[in-house]
Parts: sequence; C-alpha cells; structure tokens
Amino acid sequence: MTQLTINTIRNVVLASYAGAGKTSLAEAMAFSAGGIPSMGSTATGNTIADFEPEEVHHHHSMSTALLQFSLKDTSFSILDTPGSFDFFADTRCAIHVADGAVLVIGATGLRSEVERVWDVMLERKLPSLIFINELDKEHTNFEATLEDISKTLEISCIPIALPLGQEAELEGVVDLLRQKVIIPIPKSHKLQEHDMPAELLGKVEDARKKLMECAAEGSDALLEKYLGEGDLSTEEILQGLALATRNRSCVPVVCGAATKNIGTTLLMEAIIQLLPSPNERADDFPMTGHNPHTGEDEAILMTEESPFSAYVFKTAIDPFMGRLTYLKVHSGALEADAHFFNPIRNAKEKGGHLYHLLGKKATQVGKVSAGEIVAIGKLKDTQTGDTLCADKHPLILPGVKFTRPVMSFALETKAKADIDKVSLGLHKLVEEDPSLEFIRNDETKEMLLSGVGQTHIEMALEKLHRKYGVDVNLHLPKVAYRETIHTMAQAQGKYKKQTGGHGQYGDCWLQLDPLPKGSGLEFVNKIVGGAIPRNFIPAVEKGVVEAMHEGILAGYPVVDIRVSVYDGSHHPVDSSEMAFKMAGSMGFKKAMESANPILLEPIMLVEVLAPDDMVGAVIGDLNSRRGRILGMDVKGHNQVVKAMVPLAEILKYAPALTSITAGKGSYVMEFYGYEPAPREVMTKVIEEHKAMKQAVAS
Repeated sequence: MTQLTINTIRNVVLASYAGAGKTSLAEAMAFSAGGIPSMGSTATGNTIADFEPEEVHHHHSMSTALLQFSLKDTSFSILDTPGSFDFFADTRCAIHVADGAVLVIGATGLRSEVERVWDVMLERKLPSLIFINELDKEHTNFEATLEDISKTLEISCIPIALPLGQEAELEGVVDLLRQKVIIPIPKSHKLQEHDMPAELLGKVEDARKKLMECAAEGSDALLEKYLGEGDLSTEEILQGLALATRNRSCVPVVCGAATKNIGTTLLMEAIIQLLPSPNERADDFPMTGHNPHTGEDEAILMTEESPFSAYVFKTAIDPFMGRLTYLKVHSGALEADAHFFNPIRNAKEKGGHLYHLLGKKATQVGKVSAGEIVAIGKLKDTQTGDTLCADKHPLILPGVKFTRPVMSFALETKAKADIDKVSLGLHKLVEEDPSLEFIRNDETKEMLLSGVGQTHIEMALEKLHRKYGVDVNLHLPKVAYRETIHTMAQAQGKYKKQTGGHGQYGDCWLQLDPLPKGSGLEFVNKIVGGAIPRNFIPAVEKGVVEAMHEGILAGYPVVDIRVSVYDGSHHPVDSSEMAFKMAGSMGFKKAMESANPILLEPIMLVEVLAPDDMVGAVIGDLNSRRGRILGMDVKGHNQVVKAMVPLAEILKYAPALTSITAGKGSYVMEFYGYEPAPREVMTKVIEEHKAMKQAVAS
C-alpha cells in the first residue's frame, strides 16, 4: 500500500447479482495495479478473492473479500461481495462502509436481483459507477445492455468508454475523455494506447457531447460555460462529472471484459477521478453517533485528531490467524495492540496486530487513521455490527439492520458424541455470518439452524464439516402447537395407595374454564371449611402445572385456562404433598377430556416484497397456504403483501417464493400468536402423535 492520506483513499464495493463477474473484475484490478503477478479465474478456483474451499468448489463468492492495493498514489480497498441473495447480509454490510460503488452488470443479460442491490445503494445515497462486463461473450450488445440498465434502474447512464469490437472480436475500449484506444497486452500489467480510428470519430464525438452535457449539469459555472462556448476541457468534464456522480444525478459507465483485463485500468482511473474519498463522502453524507452516556447524538468528524470510532462490518475466524475483525475507522486513529471500548457489549477490548488484506494474504501495519479499512486480530467480545471507540468518548455508530432469517431446519447429529462439537461449531459460524441463527428449542428439544435460504444453510453445514469435522442430518423442524379448552368441565382427581404402614391419599375436585388468548394459567383456591388443608394446595397447583406441560390431544403444552380447586378430602395420616400433587395431575387430565379440548397452531405475520406484476401469484399462493391477507403497501416498483399464515404452511416458503417471483421476491416474518387449528389439521397432528408413541413403545 502507498503512503496514505485520507484524500488518496478509495473504499469501493463491487456489487451485483451472482455471475456478473465481480470476482473476476476484482482479480483484474489487483493484477493491473501490480498487486498479484498473474490473474486467476473462478473457473479454475485460484482467484485471490474466492479463497474459502466452499467458494472454490462452487465457483461463486459466499462472503465479502477485502482486496487492498495501490495505483497512481491512490490506495484502494475493494470489497468483493457475494451476489447470491442467500449471502446478501455480507453485501449489505460492505455497502454500509463503502464510500463508492461499482455495479457490475454482465452483458449476457440483466438479472432481477440487481434491483435489490441498487435499492440498498440508494438507501445509502452511495455514488456509483457501472461496469458492463462480459462484452467478449456471444450475443452481447453494449448499447442494448446500457438501455436495459437505464430503463430497469431508472437512472441516467453516461458512458465514459465504448467497446472496441464486440463478442470474440473485442480488443479493448475507447477512452472518451482522452479520446484514445486502450488495448491490454496479454499477461502483462501494461497497456497499448492508440489514436482514435477514423471510422469511430463520429460515434465518439456524439458520445463525448453527451458526456459534456452531463458534466455541465454538475455545476452552475460549468453549465454557463458550456451553454456559452459549447465545449468543455477534459479537466472541466472530469470536474463536472465527479460532482454529478457524487450527487447521483448520473452514473458513469465503463465497459470491458474482466477475464481478459479489458477496461479494468480505465475503471480504476474512473474510481480515482469520480468516486469520493472518505472525507468527501463524509461531507456529502454526514454521520452522527449516539452517546450512550449523555443520550444525545454527536457529529462524527472524519479526522485523525477526533476521538477514535470504528464500525465492525465483518468477522472471520481463520484457522491460522485466528479471529479477524474487519472495521472501518470513522474518526481518530488506531494503533496495533491498542485498548478501546465496545459500547454495544459494554466491554473493554485489547486489539492485536493490524492488517491490510489482499484476499487471505495479510500485511501488518502499525497504525490506521480515519477513513481506512483494516482487519484487527484477537478481539474477544466484538461482533459484526458493533462499534469500537475510545474509552473516554463512548459512541455508537449507526449500523446495518439485519432481517431475521426465515428458513429453518432441525439438525440431528449422526453421532451422539458430536452434539457439543456441532453446537460449538455453529456458534462460531454465526459469529462470522450474522444472517445465520442457531438455537436449541427447549420445547421441541431440537437444534435449529435458520438462514436466508436452503443454499445458505447447506453452505454453513459444509463449513461445519470442514472446520469441525462433524456431519448432521437436516429435516423440517417440529411445529410447536398448543392445546386449550372450549368449555367448562369438572372432575375429581383421587390418588390412593396403601402399601403397609403409611399410605398415600390425596383427593381434589377441579373446575376448568377457558380464558382469553394469551392469558396462560390462572390457578384459584376455592376451598372452604378445610376440605383440603392449606399446606396441600400448592401441591395441587404443582400437579396441575406439570400436567399442563403435556396435553391430552397430542402432548403439547396447555394454555389459556383457569383451574379452580373447589372441594376434596384428606387423611390425617396418609395425606402428603406428593399425594395431592398426583391428585391434581389426575384431576386436570380427567377434566380436560370433557372440556372440549382443541389444538392451537402458531401463526406468523408475514410481509412479502414482490414486483407489481407478480403480486397476484403471491396472494394466490398465500391463500393456498391458509393465509389471511391483511393488506398491501407500495414500495417503488414493488408491493408489500401483509398476511397472517400458519407456521406449518410456511416452513418451505423460501424456495416456493423464489420460484413464483423468478428470484425477485423476498419476505420477512415474525411470530404473531396462536389460533385454533382447523379440524383436519388437528386430526392429522393427533394421528402423528399416536403413531410416534406407538413407534416408541414398540
């Protein structure tokens, strides 16, 4: 890395859909800057960005890679993000800390997921460039792709480069600013520059005129000059274009073919000239932090002299280097082995070495300052999304809001001895990937792993096998039903046992009444006249509570019920707490049988985001899942469908929604409550419970 000043830093995220060529572009950029001696490829699995074994095996990125190198006295921190929606949390985190973006579009066809990425960039008001990739492939057309991007994303795309040739005949690119032809020399960092061919002059002149018009709109002074003189110098075009890019009134477009290193250097020059440095980004997009001591927000000044603050956007656990925490310094400076504070965890931390990274290659640095991205070792309590700050100046920086994972699987270890290994390993994987969730469900006694989609979960289990040497089987999780009653019922619970000497005697009469939803258990003592001594009443209640853990229909907990003990009898010698506990349990179960018991099923509140033209299909599918549509909201070109759907019907919803919406839909859900299950559902669940009991008994 070159000697850093904040003005020479470019923190840039490469983002798009899977297969657009982001990793190949990152590889070509590192090669063009001299960071690596030769270019690898995703097909052969030897790129510097995709170094995890799972990424090499599946030929696509599954986590963000940090590539840091220098070119023309500018220090690049390139964040190569995964394109699959299953790993979108990583992409969102990278966008959050970037100062500029390159949206990579494959010329073989624009895919719907690009809108999701673009929406996040718009949320962050992130200045962006577009790189149209893969122009060396068959059936590609630069103009058609450009028009498709402009229409789909509703943006003003301004080419600053044109392709020289097309498909297999693609040789290089035309630099519209310098009016030169740039052709890469195979297997070399160097380029050939040529004057413009005569047959391209007319096309280049038209394109350059549009470029000038866009640049002129960047400032009033440039607009006045352009209207008066009809021309702008190259320096003035760059000045206006940089302003227009920063205020997002237009998006400059570069083109090429990353695997052949065509257009890469021109893209890097555009990053230097048009995308903002961290301090310019801070000027355009000021940040505040929340002081947990004063309760007030404070402005973050991106200077080395300010108190230290940094945002953690990634955690990696490396088998050789240990735990690495990736962070962006927003203010102040950080030295290796320094002490600082994590206000989210209320924990003091001592950092280890600081590293600049080129994929998995780490280079130690002694100090980093505001605007820099760095990896730090040995943090114990800090997790992705946390803030680090000076002890005496606590601040919490705004962070990424992660949506809860929506697809869950129950895990069953192939060997009982591996349970602890699985638990430890998955907790480590969750630290690396905050879009994963791992819990042990006390009610169903299952280990549950939740993620964005099936691929997400399967890749986590591949890592679990590689890193911790354990394998698990997947199956759909059990649905945690509940039981309750519809009508009042009374019954006697009598426990009498004589075995010689002191016997056991407990006798109680219970009345069960249904309560409103969410009431739980209400236990009432209505004993008068000492039919049951007061000291035995808690034992009756304890017996009732234990019986409620396993209802009579299908063994699920009983809820929303009032249990009143109103009569009974006792024996002066044989009565005991244990006897009345047994009597309470027996009386409760007996009363349940005649209280019209019903099954309650968990209901989820679901919000589905889908394109306008696919909403009808989404609603139809939700109705088929016994969903109840609550309403719809408009969100850009999409609509949000709100519905209440039984959990049992939505366990496999993720792949179904992907199929219905061609990958354009997404959803979030949260628990709403319990409602009575239809008779056919109740019958099915009861039969399954009986079959399971018979299987266990045999």
